[in-house]
Amino acid sequence: MSILQWVLSGLALFTLVVGVVDARTGHIPNRLLLGGLVTGVILHVASYFVLRVGQPMGQTLAASLLSVLAGLVLCGVVPLLLFRLNAMGGGDVKLLAVIGASLGPFVGMETELYSFVLLALFAPARLAYQGQLLRSLGNSAALLVNPFLPKLRRREVPRELLTALPFGPAVFVAAILVAFLHWRQA
Repeated sequence: MSILQWVLSGLALFTLVVGVVDARTGHIPNRLLLGGLVTGVILHVASYFVLRVGQPMGQTLAASLLSVLAGLVLCGVVPLLLFRLNAMGGGDVKLLAVIGASLGPFVGMETELYSFVLLALFAPARLAYQGQLLRSLGNSAALLVNPFLPKLRRREVPRELLTALPFGPAVFVAAILVAFLHWRQA
């Protein structure tokens, strides 16, 4: 098994655990994320040393740490913005940043994109199954239109009517998809 396959396998296992915990509790513990971050960064840095045999050690270490930092920042920016808008949980932001740090900016962003697409496909199906789709669409429309309306015409949406979905399972499926797509490249 190549080093990339080890990283992808570790990511799949990590996101499986996170997905199960998030689906059951609605929270992602910081201890779990910290363990994933440490393991992911170690595997990411190790992959650079395996793939760049013969290059100076300092240069390889600097390149790997730059990739870790770029992945962490680029994969965390959009989720952080969504968190600030109360559209995403803090654990989800940290999870995507961990994935970026573990996989680097390109594969990390790919995983993040697939996660958002999968959740966008899953959310309406789940809401329809629960009989909440039309109410949720109405609430979403109100949230979108409210900033453009005068204060007297705005419709307040009570916090308890907003629907929260666990993001961890979508990240797990995205990680499996990314592992499948990149497995042969390893």
